[in-house]
Amino acid sequence: MAVKSYIDAIREAMDLALEKDNDVVIFGEDVGENGGVFRATDGLQAKYGEERVFNTPLAESGIGGLAIGLTTQNYRPIMEIQFFGFVFEVMDSIAGQMARNRFRFNGTRQMPIVVRSPYGGGTKTPEMHADNLEGMVAQIPGIRVVMPANPADAKGLLLSSIESNDPVVFLENLHLYRSLKGEVPEGYYTTPLDTAAVAREGEDVSIISYGGGVPVALKAADALAKNGVSAEVLDLRTVSPLDIKSIGDTVTKTGRVVIVQEAQRMAGIGANVMGEISERFILSLKAPIGRVAAPDSVYPFGQAENDWMIKPDDVVAKVMEVVNYD
Repeated sequence: MAVKSYIDAIREAMDLALEKDNDVVIFGEDVGENGGVFRATDGLQAKYGEERVFNTPLAESGIGGLAIGLTTQNYRPIMEIQFFGFVFEVMDSIAGQMARNRFRFNGTRQMPIVVRSPYGGGTKTPEMHADNLEGMVAQIPGIRVVMPANPADAKGLLLSSIESNDPVVFLENLHLYRSLKGEVPEGYYTTPLDTAAVAREGEDVSIISYGGGVPVALKAADALAKNGVSAEVLDLRTVSPLDIKSIGDTVTKTGRVVIVQEAQRMAGIGANVMGEISERFILSLKAPIGRVAAPDSVYPFGQAENDWMIKPDDVVAKVMEVVNYD
């Protein structure tokens, strides 16, 4: 084990994938010599050459089309969208092509594409640089959506995504890139896709979250413990498809649930989780499901970001409401 930052774990995963498989290639805006806007690919072009790690024009639609074309020649592309707010320019490639091709060709063609992109607030970025759009892509059949919440999972889940023969949208929380460090196993390892993980054991209430919401939930759980409330935190890790069994296990265990997401409330991952719980596990509930989410508004300018984003105190307040329900 070694202590690494979230972004260092991501870079290490790509390094190991390039070393292991000559068919893995990385491309996007400024990912070459500059190492990307956040230096996620720093040093990889120098190590593996310009044919395997290279810059593209500032055209997300071209990046997506290139990835699809490369799969026809047995490559395993890792394409970077510089910020996930720019995904609209490449949605036809993602939703209209990558997601459908295995169905179109009756499973005879593979789409081993990873779409890497940062998302989320907390760093005062300009407009369209912090949007949480995972709910939009999670609704597209044929696409996995993976959102790690810690460095160890960032590395293991990225390596699993690169090995996958299905397209994966791999979303990296921008605020966590350098603010979060943790123990990361050495060497090449994979973390299973489509599988949630209990980030903290608890007995009284289940807090279900993913990505940037998990550290918020864990801080809330620490505060709740001081008040005698034992909160379990379930990290979804893959938000499409959901790990229904793990969700059911924690709901059955505690009987009280709060869903936490950094994204806006409307039509989000949290709403889907609440729907699944209501359909499948409603008889295990002792109280209505609580939800903490961002307001249903356009993402604010940097000056208002702190007021707009979810906070541990918001989660604590909602948990206490659910725990005290009778």
